[in-house]
Amino acid sequence: MQDRFIRSITQLPTPLADALIPLLHQGFAGHIDAQQLAELVKSSNMTESEVLLALLPIAAALAKPPISEFYVGAIAKGKSGDIYMGANLELPGEALFHSVHAEQSAISHAWLSGESQIVDMIVNASPCGHCRQFMNELVEGGQIKIHLPSQDSHLLSYYLPYAFGPKDLNVQSPLLVKQETEFALDSSDPMVIEALDHAGLSYAPYTQSYAAVVLETADGATYCGRYAENAAFNPSMLPMQMALSNLTRHNRDFGEIRRAVLVESSQGKISLVGAAMDALHAVAAIELEHIVVDPI
Repeated sequence: MQDRFIRSITQLPTPLADALIPLLHQGFAGHIDAQQLAELVKSSNMTESEVLLALLPIAAALAKPPISEFYVGAIAKGKSGDIYMGANLELPGEALFHSVHAEQSAISHAWLSGESQIVDMIVNASPCGHCRQFMNELVEGGQIKIHLPSQDSHLLSYYLPYAFGPKDLNVQSPLLVKQETEFALDSSDPMVIEALDHAGLSYAPYTQSYAAVVLETADGATYCGRYAENAAFNPSMLPMQMALSNLTRHNRDFGEIRRAVLVESSQGKISLVGAAMDALHAVAAIELEHIVVDPI
């Protein structure tokens, strides 16, 4: 079991902890598939809702909050039945807008894993306005059921009445609907090709600034992040922050980063290179490789 879960596992009921420990191997990064979840429910003799709420300390153990020192865990349950953990991330010494909220982390985890819809969000603190707006960007966002400890569950629309979302800006295919933009680039560099693929899957209906980041560690492992825009603009999730959150979930240290690539569209109304460089330089002393590509 990974060291980061040693304290949190003691907060779980013993039958659930015993069933969960084999899953918390060195490769565990917060994904539990539907069959594994069903086995946890059966072994613990708890309801699924009880299990998901009980797992929040495990999700919170993925957090990296050097500024607030407030650990928040979130679990997104997909339409597939799989669950995806996420946690808050703060960059030391950097402006607070660089932070990743736990709900964003969990949702981006699901998105990068190919999930097409979130049906439940379990979180250990009431979602802030930023996260409510971010969730509202998703497929059937208002119908996502929010679960909090010791509180009744409610739909997101309860927490975000009179919501402003993609349809208000004439966007008919919200976040998590698979969309692909093709770009022209001739490269044999696997890392650049990976970044290009993720840029094509990014979500940028308001600026057309399709973009992605790939980080590589010394052992050759790569961690990606895509741009995810929001109708309210500010809750947009930048690709560098998503990549850093992805790397952290996989229990890797920022000091292990050896290479970073940003690929973005030449036709976008904005550029993400400045923000990406600021975030990267807050955690790693390496230069960002910036590649601009033309849509086909």
